[in-house]
Amino acid sequence: MHYSKFILSASIVISALVGITAASAADLGPRTYAKAPVVVDPSYNWSGFYVGLNAGGEWSRSNAATTTVFSPAGYFANSSVEAITPVGAQRINSSGFTGGLTAGYNWQASNVVFGIESDFNYFGVKGSSTGSGIYPCCAPPNGFTVNSSVSSDWLITLRPRVGFAANNWLVYVTGGLAVANLKSNFSFTDTFAGATESASISKTKAGWTVGVGTEYALMNGWSVKAEYLYVDLGRENTTSTNLQAGAPFPSSVFSHSVDLRSNIVRGGLNYKFGGPAAAQY
Repeated sequence: MHYSKFILSASIVISALVGITAASAADLGPRTYAKAPVVVDPSYNWSGFYVGLNAGGEWSRSNAATTTVFSPAGYFANSSVEAITPVGAQRINSSGFTGGLTAGYNWQASNVVFGIESDFNYFGVKGSSTGSGIYPCCAPPNGFTVNSSVSSDWLITLRPRVGFAANNWLVYVTGGLAVANLKSNFSFTDTFAGATESASISKTKAGWTVGVGTEYALMNGWSVKAEYLYVDLGRENTTSTNLQAGAPFPSSVFSHSVDLRSNIVRGGLNYKFGGPAAAQY
């Protein structure tokens, strides 16, 4: 009898507790569980070594000069010397293809990218100019002709660069050393006594370059770029004493000079070893 009363009382208490727990759970509502969000850093890290190809066009300008001197034992009258100088001052324009190989290394700190880049390119500079004049001293009128040409086959640059990175874009300025082979030929002829003279320049010439560019990172380490460079290789001079007019006239010394400046616009495709930065979790 006592056991049956105990069992009945316990059953009543348990039922009451179950009812209270169910009511409390209903008041709390259904619980939902969500995975912690993944935080991804969308920025591209430009740090690392890269190689690439570039191709584009060059538009070059050269100022050539041919002059001679008066000598009592020479070929020219003083007025002839003065007439040759303006004809020998010639402008040579050229345009052509340029393209080659690129290699460099970047260091990125926050949004600022520092780098060093070098390239070796074919440099398709080739142009010439011709001018003619009349000797003022002599009758009947006799004329003369001055020819100048300039060319270059290759160009090497070594340039620091600094830029600002935003997501996959990099905008930068660059400048540094430019080295090219500068070649030039000059000739002089006349109709008075069939005079001839010639000279040439062939030299590895160092100068400077400055430019701007933008680069966009694709995927798996690849990027494309567009770039403008201005190249100035300075001026080179030479002299000759080989004037011939039936006999040699070594005292009629000729001076020749030429400079070379070029505007380069090109595109490029680079591959950075190591690929882009991994996403952050």
